[in-house]
Amino acid sequence: MNILVNGMGNIGITLVYALIRYSDDLGIQKIYLYKRSLYKWNEAERRSLQDLGVIICSGSSTEDVLHLDDVIDTIDYIFEATANGVGLSNLEKYKNLPRLRGCCAQGSEKNFGVPFASGVNDSKIKGERFVNVVSCNTHGTAAILSTFAGKSLENLKSADVVVVRRSEDISNHARLVSGNVVARHLSKTTGTHHAIDVVDMYETLGIKCPLTSSDITTPSQLMHSVRFNIELKRPLKESLESLVDKSAYVAKTHKYDSNVIFEQGRRHGMGFRVVCFHMPL
Repeated sequence: MNILVNGMGNIGITLVYALIRYSDDLGIQKIYLYKRSLYKWNEAERRSLQDLGVIICSGSSTEDVLHLDDVIDTIDYIFEATANGVGLSNLEKYKNLPRLRGCCAQGSEKNFGVPFASGVNDSKIKGERFVNVVSCNTHGTAAILSTFAGKSLENLKSADVVVVRRSEDISNHARLVSGNVVARHLSKTTGTHHAIDVVDMYETLGIKCPLTSSDITTPSQLMHSVRFNIELKRPLKESLESLVDKSAYVAKTHKYDSNVIFEQGRRHGMGFRVVCFHMPL
């Protein structure tokens, strides 16, 4: 199987290292990484990836970089890891690729395909050609709800969350803010896009999710936090701690500072982020 990762940013590079690590398990023969424009400043990073067997592609070919047009018809699967909106603009082009078995895009590319949250609606993407891997905050909110209200939200009466989010990834600076910024609600009943995305994802399972969200962007480049309030239909039969211990997607810590928790993830995680992707059979 030949894989193309479109985008050489935080998500794209993290995916490439995950694919290298699990290439034998996934039956991957070649990993292509596409960057539309190549610059001198990231040449060292490109060289290190090429040393690991990654094939670099661009909009123009050079001595050691292939033109994307020369390989695109040999690609079996594409990971869309570009800036907001680019994945959606590429969708029609991908639909016409002769060998493409599947493609997934990041959370911002809503309506790219079936919305997918790892551990929630895995069954709904089997055989699907196009999948939208929902955002980190959608994953986090779904993990919280399923841990305390049941996998099918059978014990959920209502919930609201406030996402306290960073303004930018640590390697970027375009969207940094100097103070807290409150997001507008897109829906009178659901709030910001965070709850809307969670609700839409659960709808793929025929589950109604009574959730509302708000969003505050902070002048931070570390990690998001979620303040949540869950009202249950029935009292819990187990302690909160016991439910967290049983969950594969929620953990606990005695740390209070986000920078300390973030550093632990960076030390021991794969690129200090959770990587979720789908591979159609």
